[in-house]
Amino acid sequence: MKTTTSLATLLLLNLALAACTTTGIGGGQLAGGGAAGEPVAFSWTSTDGGLSGTMTAALPDMSYQGKFFQITQQTRSEVLMPLWTHWNRGWYDWPYWSGPFVQPYPTTQFITHYSGKVVATLTGQGDQRMRCRFHLVAPASGMSGGGEGQCQLADGRVVRAIFPGK
Repeated sequence: MKTTTSLATLLLLNLALAACTTTGIGGGQLAGGGAAGEPVAFSWTSTDGGLSGTMTAALPDMSYQGKFFQITQQTRSEVLMPLWTHWNRGWYDWPYWSGPFVQPYPTTQFITHYSGKVVATLTGQGDQRMRCRFHLVAPASGMSGGGEGQCQLADGRVVRAIFPGK
């Protein structure tokens, strides 16, 4: 009897967790360079409504995977620490939604002033890396609401990306 009850409880728990998982896809293309115009396929999975999760970007010659986070006023800087691996903390060398002449800013301003944005750091084979930043169409819906933005590869190439809303 206990085994049947435990199995039923486990099944219900798995169904509840599966109901909370959201997934989505996006597309884009490489800009500039010899491979300009090459397609890039994105996919993402989240268990918290699209506020954070895992993302994959498949380029013609390499696949990248890593974590994404939606920046809200509740975001704690410790949560974002994995994003800065191999990059300058706060990506101050890659101005967030602004021009090339903007002064660097501390990570606390990054969080306070850019709520509703999504950032990600993805890695590929051989420690290849890509950093991404997206504007959300409907921030309250997380990634499910759709958005657009760009990613930058370690060699400086840029990928433009669009995520359709559901």
